[in-house]
Amino acid sequence: MTKTLFRIRNGVLARVAVVAAGLLLSASALAAAGGDLQQAGTDLSDRGSLQRGARLYMNYCAGCHSLEHLRYSRLATDLGLTEEQVMENLNFTGAAFGDHIINAMPQDAAADWFGKAPPDLSLISRVRGTDWLYTYLKSFYLDDSAALGWNNKLYPNVSMPNVLWSLQGLQHAEYGAPDATTGERPVVGLTVAQPGSMEPAAFDQAVRDITAFLEYAGEPVALKREGIGVWVILFLAVFTFLAWLLNKEYWRDVK
Repeated sequence: MTKTLFRIRNGVLARVAVVAAGLLLSASALAAAGGDLQQAGTDLSDRGSLQRGARLYMNYCAGCHSLEHLRYSRLATDLGLTEEQVMENLNFTGAAFGDHIINAMPQDAAADWFGKAPPDLSLISRVRGTDWLYTYLKSFYLDDSAALGWNNKLYPNVSMPNVLWSLQGLQHAEYGAPDATTGERPVVGLTVAQPGSMEPAAFDQAVRDITAFLEYAGEPVALKREGIGVWVILFLAVFTFLAWLLNKEYWRDVK
């Protein structure tokens, strides 16, 4: 018995150690990727935010990135849009209403232009998380040494330009002291040197809307699941009360 408990205890401790190591590695990776993440503050119940995010995504992101697991028709239903609104304002590839959202960029050409074909973003929010996406979209800065002239504080050496620069403005990096080993100067902050068409608060909201839309695209059923969840809880509460009354009535005459 003692040996069995000892094995179980060791097994639990081993699992705890693995989890702790994973957390430490995650924290180290986050620090290496550019520091703390900003809170996205997305709200999937805010349909207006999702609609604005869809518009911004289609205008600034869909030229390179597909959402191959989402259909235009599903998008219309979930976001409360008509077929006419979707086809006129969100569909720029000539796809049918029932088609998946695929960009028109040739994959081979994209690989030549950017070094690799831009990835599909259907599941990016589930892989990276909404806070990561929100921070990433706000962390671009001008870098003359980069191939495309842009770099990213959160994701250094990214092979993607800042597609939102006209809204955000042009950011410059603030560098810290050189690393004693590599001699490289880490990016410690970002400053908007040339304002864009949006005020900072408005741009933050725009990025939040895009992030919310990508969160929705990663799991469209979440909109209905959360709505149904309230009714399920109410049903279980009523059912539990009725079961308690039935149990009380059944045992009332039993001595």
